[in-house]
Amino acid sequence: MYTLLINLMVALVVPIFVPLINHHSSDLGFLQYFWQIMAKVFPLLICPLIAAQLVRLFLPRLHKVLTSFHDLAFYLWAVALGIAIAVTVRSIVHTNHSIGELFAIAVVSLVCCALQFGLGRLIGRHYQTPVSSCQALGQKNTVFAIWLGYTFLNPVTSIAGGFYSIWHNLYNTYQLRKQATGKNCKSVKQ
Repeated sequence: MYTLLINLMVALVVPIFVPLINHHSSDLGFLQYFWQIMAKVFPLLICPLIAAQLVRLFLPRLHKVLTSFHDLAFYLWAVALGIAIAVTVRSIVHTNHSIGELFAIAVVSLVCCALQFGLGRLIGRHYQTPVSSCQALGQKNTVFAIWLGYTFLNPVTSIAGGFYSIWHNLYNTYQLRKQATGKNCKSVKQ
């Protein structure tokens, strides 16, 4: 539920803040820029949410068929991850920034990732939900962040989202590996 709410909130809040941050991208006024961003954000995040709810409520047979493909979400995620990595690599290849700056972006995104997963786990231990809280705070919609950075900000900003995606997927792989091998299952299983 947290992931759904945060993505919806981001979709609604980002169009307000991007024009304030990115003064140089357009000569449009604030409202024109806001509507330009909303025109791109709405089909990307809000329309699929509405469509999914409409299918669930008014087309239960179709909903049942779609939900019968248990691995569909994994494959959709894999495609989205591939696109995110491709956009990040394109940004790295076409950037004028130095290797040192790119390395700094990678390190900062690693620190942010570690802090968010760690803080999530710490908060979760208090409520006996360390894995759920860890994922809720650490897992991000990096595809959206990469697209947003590449489309409305400086393309180098998309690199931070790409690195974050790499770090959190490596951490999730580590957690899954720990669970599969039975090491420290007590703290991994919910």
